[in-house]
Amino acid sequence: MGFVETLVVAVHVLLSIGLIALILIQHGKGADAGAAFGSGASQTVFGASGSASFLQRLTSWLAVLFFATSIALAVFAKQKASINPEEGIPGVPVVNEVDAAKAPAEEAGSSDVPALDAGESAGPATPELE
Repeated sequence: MGFVETLVVAVHVLLSIGLIALILIQHGKGADAGAAFGSGASQTVFGASGSASFLQRLTSWLAVLFFATSIALAVFAKQKASINPEEGIPGVPVVNEVDAAKAPAEEAGSSDVPALDAGESAGPATPELE
């Protein structure tokens, strides 16, 4: 993992923690008891909800940055997966297509069980009881 990728992961984690904290701090739209009855706020310039508060704007910007770091991490993962398909990803076994095609053919010919001729019978599937 490169320095830039580590930095983006660290920022991503911090942004997620910040988003969770900011969302939990804010109160909901219907949290006030008088909100259901209007409480006279509908006559204001910005409507019943008022202008966006500092916490709402900060939450919006943190969400935008969170999505940006998510996209950056997806790009890093795509680049890492397509760097060299022959080497693959460390820890993940690479199966060569030619080897995978040969494997069933080799296994079928090297069986320890003898093959039956056309006229031979394998015998009963279950033992006969006398």
